[in-house]
Amino acid sequence: MNTNLNRRTALKSLGLATIGAGLMNPFSAAADDKKVFKGLPPVKITKVKAISTCPEGIELVIVKVETSEPGLYGIGCATFRQRAHVVVAAIDKYLNDFCVGKDVDTIEDLWQSTYQSSYWRNGPVLNNALSGLDQALWDIKGKRANMPVYQLLGGKCRFAVDCYAHASGNSPEKVAEDVAGYMEQGYRHVRIQIGGYGTTGLVDNPDYKNAGFGMPRDSFMDPYVYTKSTREIFDKVRKQCGEKVELLHDIHERLQPMEAINLIKSLEEYRPFFIEDPFSPENNRYFKLLRENTSVPIAMGELFNSPHEWVDPMKDQWFDFIRIHISQIGGITPAMKVARFGEAFNVRTAWHGPGDVSPVGHAANAHIDLAVWNFGIQEPHNFSEKLREIFPGTPTIKNGYMYVNEAPGLGVDMDEKLAAKYPLPNVQLNNWTQVRKNDGTIIRP
Repeated sequence: MNTNLNRRTALKSLGLATIGAGLMNPFSAAADDKKVFKGLPPVKITKVKAISTCPEGIELVIVKVETSEPGLYGIGCATFRQRAHVVVAAIDKYLNDFCVGKDVDTIEDLWQSTYQSSYWRNGPVLNNALSGLDQALWDIKGKRANMPVYQLLGGKCRFAVDCYAHASGNSPEKVAEDVAGYMEQGYRHVRIQIGGYGTTGLVDNPDYKNAGFGMPRDSFMDPYVYTKSTREIFDKVRKQCGEKVELLHDIHERLQPMEAINLIKSLEEYRPFFIEDPFSPENNRYFKLLRENTSVPIAMGELFNSPHEWVDPMKDQWFDFIRIHISQIGGITPAMKVARFGEAFNVRTAWHGPGDVSPVGHAANAHIDLAVWNFGIQEPHNFSEKLREIFPGTPTIKNGYMYVNEAPGLGVDMDEKLAAKYPLPNVQLNNWTQVRKNDGTIIRP
């Protein structure tokens, strides 16, 4: 007797019987798909508005999306502090009219239509407005699903988000002391700087000021002093703090390309975790030469706002960490595409996360960080109690790890009445980009 044949015949008969039963079953998917696949009722956008606040000298802009479902809304970060008032205008005078009446669930379609509707695209003002809208829509989708956003992105790849601290000082000894303090707090990664970016503030008697050129508040940078002091802080921190701590450093595009390449080569013996932003976006083509001349890992991208700036360098593996600013590129939707693209080329994420990213934006960073396999590291910000009052649910940091609060959506809310007590100033507060050489030439960040 052929038992295998009999088994196949029995399985075939069982399969046909199951299909037949399904066709006759009035509660099967085939018979009554509305009963099985009905899903959530459609929800429409009823209002999109900007909420701005400046409680601690940093202009923050939030997008709030209200819906046709009572009590259901989402918020997202649209902070571009250097042009905050323009972003507010783009949201209130453009996004609201464009979005009202549209389905909150069609995030990809809303992103694409908003992105391309201005014809000219990739500008930081409109991208930030779009980012706030996009994050708010993901916040709403998470609330409708009763899940944190990271679950909708694929679920956790790690228990929390590993972060790096910022250590600084006016001497190598002070920097090393600051690093040791962060290590005691549990940080495994520390970015080290001396003075401001490019050692601004440590030397300040340039010829251009003596000649009455520029503005009194402009900063001065001496490239030689900067490169020399950077090598000194790496040497001092390694000797004083040991090999276990991972060290990072940000050039912030303030050197000429060959100066940056020589500096990075000289830091190899100190095993940096990464060196950040060696070149301005105008000098992207130097990455090939940099890669050929050093094994130091490179992070790049916080000034990028167009895929045309990062696709080829990532494909060609010219840097190791993609460090884009989520609001600058348009939100969670494009950031997930960048992360998936990076996985194919072993490029890890290191999203930009300074103080001029709101708590909502930091939460968006963290939800992506939890869900993508090729996460590298996250720049955090330690928010004050005042900001935590304005933004209930702000992510927390413990032992160098960032945690989201596990609430549905992004998990962060906003107290609009409290935020309104701190309106945006009428003048731009931030002037850190105005850095000059000895003769007064502006240095690009």
